[in-house]
Amino acid sequence: MQFDFSGSRVLVTGGTRGIGGAIARGFLDAGARVAINGRTADSAARAVARAGEGAVAAPGDIGTAAGCEVAVRQAVEALGGLDVLVNSAGISAELPMEESDEAFWDATLDINLKGTFFCCRAALGALRASGGNIVNIASESGLLGSANLTVYCASKGGVVNMTRAMAMELAPVVRVNCVCPGYVDTDMIRADIIDKANDPTAIEREMIDYAPLKRIAQPEEVAAAVMYLASSAACFATGSALQLDGGATAGR
Repeated sequence: MQFDFSGSRVLVTGGTRGIGGAIARGFLDAGARVAINGRTADSAARAVARAGEGAVAAPGDIGTAAGCEVAVRQAVEALGGLDVLVNSAGISAELPMEESDEAFWDATLDINLKGTFFCCRAALGALRASGGNIVNIASESGLLGSANLTVYCASKGGVVNMTRAMAMELAPVVRVNCVCPGYVDTDMIRADIIDKANDPTAIEREMIDYAPLKRIAQPEEVAAAVMYLASSAACFATGSALQLDGGATAGR
């Protein structure tokens, strides 16, 4: 499906790489103007330079409420308003409970859950004015539990149910939905999981076999799901958690 976002104003947090980068590119290719958020001014500027025409920088640390407000304010000022907010900034690490200390808990929840909430709160005025919508990036780990991912599951489970609560509170003016991806072939997956494994080939095979569709998703597929939820084609969808996991959660 070809989407037309000509004239739309979009902010993508965590838009400098991976899933967020693919989402930013997708909206730009569909004619939108896109504010790309990165934690630092340098990372955001580099992403904007790669993205080209239609992209602007909106740096800010999404792990803090103040950083969320800064990022959203820069996006709204640069774009002249906001039609779509995509909360894609996030971190993930596999760690047993006994090794998950307070600092690890705080870092994960601050970016994945608190940052999503405070970006939404900061964008409310602009989104209400435009009748816009929010798409949050959750995870299949927000729908089921996984060993050694307890903290991450807590953060993404919070995103899923927070999406539902926001949808109830902000209707009928602002729609709020989320996408729940499974394994996605990003540089983070490659660098942090596959390449660090004792047997990278076996780990990649395990990821491929995990989903009934027997492959890992591409970032562009997540971007397409986000764009669908943000588009008029999904104008009757709010509070939904769209599974994009190759069937991984269907039988679990």
